[in-house]
Amino acid sequence: MAKSAQTVTTSLCLFAGEDDFAVKQHARQLFHQWCAEIGGFDHERIDAFALNSGEAIRAIQRLREALQTLPFFGVGKVIWWENCSFLGDDRTGGSASVTEAIQELAQELKAFRWDAVRLIISAGKVDKRKLFFKTLDKLGKVELFEGWSSEDKDWHCQAERAAREQLRELGKEIAEETSARLVADVGPNPRLLANEIEKLSIYLGERKLVQDQDVEVVVIRNKSSRAFALADALGQRNLPRLLKVLDDELWAVKTDSSRSEIGLLYGLINKFRTMLLLKEMVREGMIKTDSPYQQFKTQLERIPAESLPTDKRFNPQAMHPFMLFNSLTQSANYTTGELVQGMESLLECNLRIVSSAQDDAVLLQQTLIGIVQTTAVSPKPSRR
Repeated sequence: MAKSAQTVTTSLCLFAGEDDFAVKQHARQLFHQWCAEIGGFDHERIDAFALNSGEAIRAIQRLREALQTLPFFGVGKVIWWENCSFLGDDRTGGSASVTEAIQELAQELKAFRWDAVRLIISAGKVDKRKLFFKTLDKLGKVELFEGWSSEDKDWHCQAERAAREQLRELGKEIAEETSARLVADVGPNPRLLANEIEKLSIYLGERKLVQDQDVEVVVIRNKSSRAFALADALGQRNLPRLLKVLDDELWAVKTDSSRSEIGLLYGLINKFRTMLLLKEMVREGMIKTDSPYQQFKTQLERIPAESLPTDKRFNPQAMHPFMLFNSLTQSANYTTGELVQGMESLLECNLRIVSSAQDDAVLLQQTLIGIVQTTAVSPKPSRR
């Protein structure tokens, strides 16, 4: 969310934060607005992205030169110092030469006469303790866009809104459920989301509507989303796909020390627990099984907090609504009794993995085959 400082002068603005898309969007809008207000052809955009201290010093020098160059046409000029990457506490921003140069720039901005010049600075993460930030906060307007966190209850709503806005700017459209799928795959990462949307736009070409298949083919899944793939296949009760995804996951376990068979198992236990919870919520009349995604979200939001678990791990209102929507659809592939039996099988597998010398991968595979083949059930069509 943006946090605005008190405005002392409207000639100097800083947009910064980890929400790269929001930073660029607001800076771009203000740049075009000011250019239209002032007129003329003297406006400048200076790229301030720097990989090292030398590039940072050159970017600072280019800004100084732009500030001191009076407008030749018209009555004023607008400068956009964009993509500034050394206002935080990273190695480049913390170097002695850059620190000295940026402090000198702060002193120059204090003494600068803003009669004919307006300055916009857009940056990534900024260090609020430094003199330069404090100077900008005192002289002009500061807006910080901190990005999203999985701990925020409504991060997915913010991300879906940002995705639709960016696609609209690119001349594309997206349905709400497809937008939710896109955000679920990318996660709470504004920069990655903006990048994946750019890829989608290029992939679509002249076509305007983003479809589920486009997201499936183009968008990179974040680590958390990839972890749901096995649980998703189990929820679909699709044995061929389940075995294929399981094989991929087991191969990843061999190459990634942070992953394990027991970790995969815990994800599956959580999936069955969620489907059981959703079946109970349907039985209690809290949600309906035949509702579209938007109505499902509304129903979920209206459930009184006291009717749900206080532990965030088990509280559906603390989970991503699209993941729940998928699980609700997939819960129809199992009876309540089969879900209970499946939980027991997964817990038994857990005990055997911990206490026996049998191959963990074989135990997991046998357990999942047993769950899916318990009875002959025609799986519901996949939403992925």
